[in-house]
Amino acid sequence: MTSKEGVRYMQIQVSDQAARWYKKELDLQAGTFVRFFPRYSSGGGLHPGFSLGISVEEPREAGLTERSEEVTFFMEEQDLWYLNGYTLRVKYEESLDDISYIYEEEGAVN
Repeated sequence: MTSKEGVRYMQIQVSDQAARWYKKELDLQAGTFVRFFPRYSSGGGLHPGFSLGISVEEPREAGLTERSEEVTFFMEEQDLWYLNGYTLRVKYEESLDDISYIYEEEGAVN
């Protein structure tokens, strides 16, 4: 789906297990906000030269939100270019005791 501004469909999905991991690792309380944002990086990510960063802060102008385990995960309106046409799935990897970020392109078949 494309809006008038040329922004295609996008969303954030955070599994309950991933949200619990964030709560434990970042010592988060119910009602806390976690921001996803693109940051300059030499590592890989959805776009060359950028990777996904996180911070604990309240939104100013949330463009996408997802609530899981009483924590609100969001991306600011100004950062939506990073996910344009993609769904960000945040999953907990038990074998690594860590988070994985999976980017699924709009219309992709799983």
